[in-house]
Amino acid sequence: MRFRDELWRAMDGIYRQILRHPFLEGLTDGSLPREAFRHYVMQEAHFLPDYARALAACAARAPHPQAVHRFAADSARTVEVEHSLVVELLAAFGLDEVEALKSPAAPTTVGYASYLVRTCSLGTFAEALGAIVPCYWIYARVGEKLLAESSPDPLYAWWIETYGGEDYQDTVAGVLDLLDDLSLSAEERERLLERAVTTARFEWMFWDAAWRQESWPCG
Repeated sequence: MRFRDELWRAMDGIYRQILRHPFLEGLTDGSLPREAFRHYVMQEAHFLPDYARALAACAARAPHPQAVHRFAADSARTVEVEHSLVVELLAAFGLDEVEALKSPAAPTTVGYASYLVRTCSLGTFAEALGAIVPCYWIYARVGEKLLAESSPDPLYAWWIETYGGEDYQDTVAGVLDLLDDLSLSAEERERLLERAVTTARFEWMFWDAAWRQESWPCG
């Protein structure tokens, strides 16, 4: 069994819950309230800079040049491609990024971003990889699944095509190849899997927070 298969088996139950979440079901059939998607996009504006920082920290801990290049390049790609998508989606709501960032990051966004940056900055490379790989892979699986069903809403279809498209799928395939080629001890594998399950849970929570339009419970 490839290590990627062991990793996916650890996350599969959470992934299935993600697919059944009304946020993603609403993306596919077009019934998702625009306010929920707007909340999601605004939280992405807060989240992506820290995601890029986590990728850069992962590159700094990488054991060989190929892995350094992979995660450093993907950190830059996050800023260039995914950030650009967020800016364009914000514009579709009549917002610019400066306006969006005036609204506070929601509790789940703060927790998820903090977890990634802390793990990738202070943990071992295996722990950093465990924290970061589900961010790639779950989005790729979700994008691939939703792309097969498409969406009648052009805004939602645009988002789906980004993560279901060939370019993003190729990026994720490269990360999974790197994962399979690593030589890890049994303890390192266990710690990687633990971090991955936590990140997968945060992925569900991030979409759920957008569905609920989560805000802080006190001022």
